[in-house]
Amino acid sequence: MLARVIQTGTIPLPSPDTVLQFMADLFSVTAPLLIRLPGGEQHVMAERFAHPDGIVFFDLFWHFGDPNQTVHLVKGPIKGDGPWKVGDAVVRVLGCHGTDGLLARQFDEWRMYLADHADTYPERPFIEAIARRLGATL
Repeated sequence: MLARVIQTGTIPLPSPDTVLQFMADLFSVTAPLLIRLPGGEQHVMAERFAHPDGIVFFDLFWHFGDPNQTVHLVKGPIKGDGPWKVGDAVVRVLGCHGTDGLLARQFDEWRMYLADHADTYPERPFIEAIARRLGATL
């Protein structure tokens, strides 16, 4: 490729198909994600699943509450490569303590809880069953 650049004096650009392969997929990102709902309410997502009409997400510590209140369906097309839009909601990587202080502390508490109580966190099939009840595609 370097020889081609030297010979032609131009740098070849990747095709649009190649560029799409490098975009961040909302469902494969391993960093903690925050969602800001249209009303301004923000949640750190403990779990997230694709849905035909948008996204299903679980709040931190969702299993201590009623899943009808702690598991959410956000409708709308998913757009972007980080941050992402889901309808009128915005999903982005959770910032550090200087950016998203309270939510970052909550996420730290969540990680510590999981490290100390992994045996009490619901198993994956149970989590997926709840997501499926809301119509998530797995």
